[in-house]
Amino acid sequence: MANNILQPESVKLSQLKQLNFKTLSLKYGVVVAFLVLMLTSSFLYSGFLNPTNIFNMLSQLAIIGIMAAGMTYVMITGGLDMSVGGIYAATAVVAASLVDTSSILVAVLVGLCVGLVSGLINGILVTKFKVPPFVATLGTGSVFTGFALVYSNAQPFFVKNQDYKFFGSNYIGVIPVSVIIMFVIFVILGVALAYTLYGKSLYAVGGNKEASHLAGLKTNRLILSTYMVSGLCASVSAIILSSRLAQGQANVGASITLDVIAAVVIGGTSLSGGQGAIWRTFIGGSILIMISNVLDSLSISSYWQQIFKGSIIIIAVMIDFYGRNYLQNKGGS
Repeated sequence: MANNILQPESVKLSQLKQLNFKTLSLKYGVVVAFLVLMLTSSFLYSGFLNPTNIFNMLSQLAIIGIMAAGMTYVMITGGLDMSVGGIYAATAVVAASLVDTSSILVAVLVGLCVGLVSGLINGILVTKFKVPPFVATLGTGSVFTGFALVYSNAQPFFVKNQDYKFFGSNYIGVIPVSVIIMFVIFVILGVALAYTLYGKSLYAVGGNKEASHLAGLKTNRLILSTYMVSGLCASVSAIILSSRLAQGQANVGASITLDVIAAVVIGGTSLSGGQGAIWRTFIGGSILIMISNVLDSLSISSYWQQIFKGSIIIIAVMIDFYGRNYLQNKGGS
C-alpha cells in the first residue's frame, strides 16, 4: 500500500526533473550551441581564435548587433521591424552627405534623427492606425529606401574628412571604436530591459497586450518607443558603416534585415513576444558572424551562405514554437 501511495509522488518528481531539464535546454541551449560552434570553428579554421580574427568578427558584429539589439525591443512586444534596412540606407546617405558640407557632429545628429523619425513613423502606423507591424514596416522600408535613392540620385556620397573614420575604422588601444560603441549600447539596452520598470512593461505587453492595458500600462506608447529604439539603433549602425567605408550608399541595406532578424531569432527571442533578452541577441549575432567567418575561410559561396542563414531562421522559429508548446502542455498537466 505504501508503495502505491508513494508512486504518484515519484512520478511527479520525475516529470518535474524532465520539465526542468527541458526548460534549461530551451533557455540556455543557445549558449551551448555558441560554445560548440566556437570549438568546431577552431578545428575547421586554424586562424579562428587569432586575436586579429576575433576583433574582425566583433567589428562585423557591431553593424548587425546594434541593429539586432533594437530589433529585440520590438520583437519582445510582439512586433517586427522590416524597415531597418531602409532606415540604415537613408541614414548612411544623409550622414555622409553632411560631413564635408557642415560638420561631423551635425552629420551624426541629423543621421540619428533620421532613425528616430523613421521609428516614430513606424510606431504611429502600428499603434495609431493599427496597421500590422509586418505590413507597416515592410511598406515604410520601401519608402525609406526610395528616399535614400532619390536623395542620393542613386550615387554614393564620398566623405573626404578623414576624422569621420573614427567611428568605423579607429581603435582605442587594440579595441575597435565600433566594438566599444556596440558594447555600450548592449549594456544600456540590456540593463534597461532586465532591471527597469520600462523593460518589465515591454515583457508584459508582449506577453498579453490586453491584460497590460487593463493593468494601466500605456501599451501604445511602449510599443511606439520600441520602434524608435530600433530606428535609432539602425542609424547608429549606418553611421559606423558609412564611417568605415568613407561613403554613404543607398543600396547598403538590401539584405541586412535578414541578418538582423536571424541574429535575434537565433538568440531565442520569440516572434510571439514576451520572451527574449539582449545578451541572447548578442550570442545569436555572434553565432551568425562565426558561421560566416568559417564559411568564408572555407571559400563557401555567399549564395550558399544565404540559403544557410534562411534555414537557420526556420529551424530557430520551429524550436521556439515547439518548445513553447511543450512547456505550456507540461505546465498545464
